[in-house]
Amino acid sequence: MTVLAICCHPDDMEMMMGGTVLLLKDAGCEVHTINVANGCVGSTELPPAEIAAVRWGEAQASARLLGSVLHECMVDDLEVFYTQDLVRRVTGLVRKVKPDLVLTQSMEDYMDDHMNTARLAVTGTFSRNIPFFRSIPDAPAVFEDCMLYHATPHILTDMMRRPITPEIYVDIGSVIDRKEKLLACHASQKAWLDKTQGFDSYLRTMRDLSGKVGTMSGRFRLAEGWRRHSHIGFTREDCNPLADLLKDRCLTVPARA
Repeated sequence: MTVLAICCHPDDMEMMMGGTVLLLKDAGCEVHTINVANGCVGSTELPPAEIAAVRWGEAQASARLLGSVLHECMVDDLEVFYTQDLVRRVTGLVRKVKPDLVLTQSMEDYMDDHMNTARLAVTGTFSRNIPFFRSIPDAPAVFEDCMLYHATPHILTDMMRRPITPEIYVDIGSVIDRKEKLLACHASQKAWLDKTQGFDSYLRTMRDLSGKVGTMSGRFRLAEGWRRHSHIGFTREDCNPLADLLKDRCLTVPARA
């Protein structure tokens, strides 16, 4: 199977879904990743062009460690808007990769760049099989099923502090050290978050979040959480390839009536 992780900034994949992506890679999946924004304002010291180059190098290092195909960023930071141009470009990427699974960020999060990335991933994936919707670059429609999953938001709540409860939990205990190595590739982001957003320790924050999601699962010590997007326009209703691929490392909680 082919997996496409569509995230906003360099490090978002590693922070919120790196464990799941590692497990999927270990299960034999072909993994593709993209950071829609280039991280160009993620420094209090380096100017935009310089920090964007640093962030790209860090993303490449993480991709090499993961064994994924890294696609180029599309826009500058704080310019991730739900526009026709970006929808066409994300659609073009989906048609090129032809993923069986798309992993993206939460539709509810603490900042617009993250939420707009999720919206772009949804429409770009939905539009993959519409022949007369022109993508950038222009590519023929693809008609294979594709399941779309949303990760938990960075602080496990929406922007109004309301908790987000996953539907699916993935046990990442066996890959937590490897996930930390992926995240550690993004040294410049650690410095940025420590200074501007009060993250005491970037790597410890990741482990703390994994522990909180594990506690929410009621089964796993360390976990990542997911919610499936509506199947309509994407795949059959009962589709859950995460569960099929990861088996006992994946817990799906039945929806409440």
